[in-house]
Amino acid sequence: MDEVAANREAPGVLTEIPRYGPEVSRTVAPVRSGVPAINVALFLVTLLTTTMAGAYSAGAELSIFHPITSLAALSLGFSFSIPLMAILLAHEMGHYLTSRRHGVNSSLPYFIPAPFPSIFIIGTFGAFIRMRETPRTRRMMFDIGAAGPWAGFAVAIPCVIIGLKLSQIAPLASQSQGVSLELGNSLMFWGIARWVLGVNPNLVNVTMHPMAFAGWLGLFVTTLNLLPIGQLDGGHVVYTLFPRAHRTVSALFVGVCVMLAIVPLALGYSFWAGWLLWAVLGVALGLGHPSTMDRDTPLDPRRRLAAWVTIALFLTTFVPVPVSLNTPEAPEKHEPPSYEVMYHAPRAHPAPGIIDAIMIDESRR
Repeated sequence: MDEVAANREAPGVLTEIPRYGPEVSRTVAPVRSGVPAINVALFLVTLLTTTMAGAYSAGAELSIFHPITSLAALSLGFSFSIPLMAILLAHEMGHYLTSRRHGVNSSLPYFIPAPFPSIFIIGTFGAFIRMRETPRTRRMMFDIGAAGPWAGFAVAIPCVIIGLKLSQIAPLASQSQGVSLELGNSLMFWGIARWVLGVNPNLVNVTMHPMAFAGWLGLFVTTLNLLPIGQLDGGHVVYTLFPRAHRTVSALFVGVCVMLAIVPLALGYSFWAGWLLWAVLGVALGLGHPSTMDRDTPLDPRRRLAAWVTIALFLTTFVPVPVSLNTPEAPEKHEPPSYEVMYHAPRAHPAPGIIDAIMIDESRR
């Protein structure tokens, strides 16, 4: 009887002993033949809505009453939709392929088309994969969580570079006609623009080519997914570094999202109301994180360095005020010259918060 009691107590003691040995190999989950019809259908519909959005922003008139001319006008949207879809696909396939490599059962990407592309000017709310099981170790969790942002980033950078080369530059004093989107500037985007344009981007107006706009969105998506909240990709990274502090960090950054909207509003500066939406989403989706089966084995030195580099990627792509509407008829003369990247929208859109709900990555259970 004493021996039985001792055996019952043993597991409780052993779980307190960190295990630093090599990871146990696991057979890769079998890949199903073919792609589910729902995934293909959602991809094609999202390709259509993003192409329509690009065509509308280029000034095309699309109507079901003029199908032939509308189909011809759709070609104007490919320079936006193809790079954007490539960025989203790379992001999600980064998650998916890394999941399969570690033997974690995951779905292929589900794309989310946005209705009314003439209003939702990017034509999509993003994409996600479903992880049907939790990775067994923190190392696996980091690999899967970080793979998506880095894969999307790798595709977004060439889009930004090529798109900026095709963009138009004008003196800062010259004002464009009509309403345009004024995009915020991150350290990453400013550095690339400074290098590609050959001038200080703070001293010129840049009317962005649709490919550059898609690349900018790719960097912005990277930022949003790397927010260190809950089970977003950034939440996965924080959990693998500091599993016990994860919930505290999540709550802190929900507060940061709220402050990013409220403080500038109170002081009379520009702000993005979308941060309030992300704060609500962060709470609604949960501030916690499911525990891996092996919670004690830390990241190895190589992954730990990669985790900190991933955090640096978040900081360098972060934009406090991502988007606002620019009305050149009433310029703010009291403000110093600012970096403006404008993507012309011939049709007046109702609100600057049109991409408030852009692209949640739900690579979670």
